[in-house]
Amino acid sequence: MSVFTRVSRDELAAWLKSYSLGPLLDLQGISAGIENTNYFVTAGHTRYVLTLFEKLTRDELPFFLGLLDHLASHGTPCPRPVANLENHFLGELNGKPACLVSCLEGQPLDQPDPAHCAQMGEMLADLHLAGRTYPAQISNPRGPGWWQKTAPQVLPKMPATEAELLSQEIAWQSGFRFEDLPRGIIHGDLFRDNVLFKDGALNGVIDFYYACNDALLYDLAIAANDWCMTEDRALDRERVAAMVQAYHLTRPFSASELAAWPIMLRAAALRFWLSRLGDFYFPRPGELTHAKDPSHFRDILQQHIAAPSDLRQLL
Repeated sequence: MSVFTRVSRDELAAWLKSYSLGPLLDLQGISAGIENTNYFVTAGHTRYVLTLFEKLTRDELPFFLGLLDHLASHGTPCPRPVANLENHFLGELNGKPACLVSCLEGQPLDQPDPAHCAQMGEMLADLHLAGRTYPAQISNPRGPGWWQKTAPQVLPKMPATEAELLSQEIAWQSGFRFEDLPRGIIHGDLFRDNVLFKDGALNGVIDFYYACNDALLYDLAIAANDWCMTEDRALDRERVAAMVQAYHLTRPFSASELAAWPIMLRAAALRFWLSRLGDFYFPRPGELTHAKDPSHFRDILQQHIAAPSDLRQLL
């Protein structure tokens, strides 16, 4: 949703001399994205995505770029990082860590149907299986520790009833540890705008910069909370059933996952409610910036509390 760091054509043309991609033909800012600055770059008649990292550091980024390369080599339809002439994926542009990745064809869906959700579930299960052999690990930067740290910053600014709901949910979630759940690489942000479809078929998954090691079921819950919601912020049974059934056919759920599903749905709603509260109350300056409505995930959380979903009944 923002362009935080400006890049001119001349600056980019000079930077691209460290690549063997041909001359710069076009440069366009991308309005999508929250954490980073992104541009479409056409060089040598091929389109790429240029990302300037606004928060992640040079020490953190090899995990993510290596993961993209690993997943792409295992058939995941994700962007592949482009190496420069020194065989490095990561460079620096205008004082920021920067990289180029392949640009995938397709568009996100505003209104996915059950067939789209099934494709999404199958792809996510394949991604989780491919991630098992990625050797690097990183803990979830937006996990329970972050909840505990961030909540005191936003609670004084919230209406009393919402502040109470947030505090109660964090306290309730702290009673669950889930050490027995299958864990591995997760995408961590699999919203509709991070999945591309072309001619009705899933053709790409992008924006892996919240990827980490966590419970695999949590990744599916994040996706369900965005892909399978009605206008009333409740799960649409047909869409969520299509997603979880397709996932289950590729990577069957464990007994512990079947039991943890309603808790994970609430945890996923809490995580994004809290992050949107932070963006809303503490916005960062950036061109094209607009904060997303925190109440969306507050409402989803309240629906999950009122009507817990049973994964067994969806399979």
